[in-house]
Amino acid sequence: MTSSNIHELDVDGKKIILVGTAHVSKDSVNEVKEVIEGEQPHTVCVELCKSRYISIYDKDRWSNMDIVKIIKEGKSLLFLTNLILSAYQKKMAKQLGVQPGQEMMQGIESANEVGAELVLADRNIDITLKRILASISLWDKIKLLFILVYSIFKDDKVTEEELNELKSGDMLESALREMSESMPKLKIPLVDERDKYLAQMIKDAPGEKIVAVLGAAHVPGVKRELRNTNDLKSLNKIPKKSIIGKIISWTIPLAIILFIASTFALNEDMGTKQIMSWILWNGTLSAVGAILAFAHPISILTAFLAAPISSLNPLLAAGWFAGLAEVLVRRPNIREFENLSEDIINLKGFWSNRVTRTLLVVVLVNLGSVLGTMISGTDIIRLFIHSL
Repeated sequence: MTSSNIHELDVDGKKIILVGTAHVSKDSVNEVKEVIEGEQPHTVCVELCKSRYISIYDKDRWSNMDIVKIIKEGKSLLFLTNLILSAYQKKMAKQLGVQPGQEMMQGIESANEVGAELVLADRNIDITLKRILASISLWDKIKLLFILVYSIFKDDKVTEEELNELKSGDMLESALREMSESMPKLKIPLVDERDKYLAQMIKDAPGEKIVAVLGAAHVPGVKRELRNTNDLKSLNKIPKKSIIGKIISWTIPLAIILFIASTFALNEDMGTKQIMSWILWNGTLSAVGAILAFAHPISILTAFLAAPISSLNPLLAAGWFAGLAEVLVRRPNIREFENLSEDIINLKGFWSNRVTRTLLVVVLVNLGSVLGTMISGTDIIRLFIHSL
């Protein structure tokens, strides 16, 4: 095993072999097969969680999706982000004529062939995404969403040679450094924490000889963390909103109400202008978000009506109401769920498929409502000061 993608370590009396892969490379698939067949390990660890493992083999997973439940549980942004990440990987894989995650599938198949135990070593993707979204600001969430959408539709051709360079680690480390400069907190849950999680799962795997199939970006971190002990429970914990965050989320709407009430006591005309500002900015920008998502007119009207009210209650969101309205008037059919994996990799399909369009309605309406709250809130304070 002379390949630069293969790393052998002795940890606590175990022989651990890390196979660094590019997730859409044909060479990676062959390399995984050769290493497992040659080493005959007791255990094979793959960089998959249970939900991603199921998604590879469950061809009906989209048709079983409950979009209403996703909206009601406030998981629209989470699910849309997951979809976009899958679409980007599928786009690259399609260019090279391989299946997304085929090297992981090969690891699973080879483990079965040699009689090795299989360990799904990665952290649940939903937990990773929740920790990412909890760690970054609203502005960074907006940037992340637009970067991900742009990455799907930009016309970049990735060659096999470029992927081989990526597997060496240099370009990956450079890309991660660049990403951490623009959004420093993003790298921690996406890469660093998962390095720790993967390393601990590999260390805890049964047997004296273990082969671990990992994306190349994780190899340096996993090699380092194999020498340490990490707490899987803490890495699986979903961050709760801080007390300060909860206080702020209630303080803003209460302050808005107090400013309007105080202004009415001083000048009824100014107070009326404040209410109109709140309704028009919140309602209009939320409706614009629905229009950008190509929502149904009823969903657009729902966004306009719901935003001024939901913006005064942190437990509600205008996008939820608009999204549910969209589902009621244009409920996705089975065919659209089945075509989802293909539709999300082209611009027309992304906006015309009722599943992704509904998710976009929720996300863009909520974004419009947030912007409306910021603008109208500033205007309300201005009118209050002017009334003194």
